[in-house]
Amino acid sequence: MADFRKYRVWQSSHSLVLDLYRATESFPSNERFDLVRQIRRAGASIPANLAEGLGKSGDKERGRYANMAIGSAYELDYHLQLALDLGYLNEAQHTPLLTTLKSVRRMLVVLRRKLTANVR
Repeated sequence: MADFRKYRVWQSSHSLVLDLYRATESFPSNERFDLVRQIRRAGASIPANLAEGLGKSGDKERGRYANMAIGSAYELDYHLQLALDLGYLNEAQHTPLLTTLKSVRRMLVVLRRKLTANVR
């Protein structure tokens, strides 16, 4: 079993979650239980799935959790676009979040590829 904290993709995704929490603090109060919760949940699912998956034995199972983290990353991408379109995030807030998210997603795809390369 691997220490998930040593993985750069986990570190970057955890940092992203912290940034998401800060960015959503300024959202309207009527969004606290809707879009804010969805953004935070989708964001937190990325490092949480990595942590859980890396605690599993076998690359097939680890790859499955990496795949779930990728799905959460795509979900978060949409929620960030929605927040931008609704005016809850401005471009200066949205751009760095999206840049980090895309970087995390690329790292997740590489990790999944490595984990599932020899799995049949």
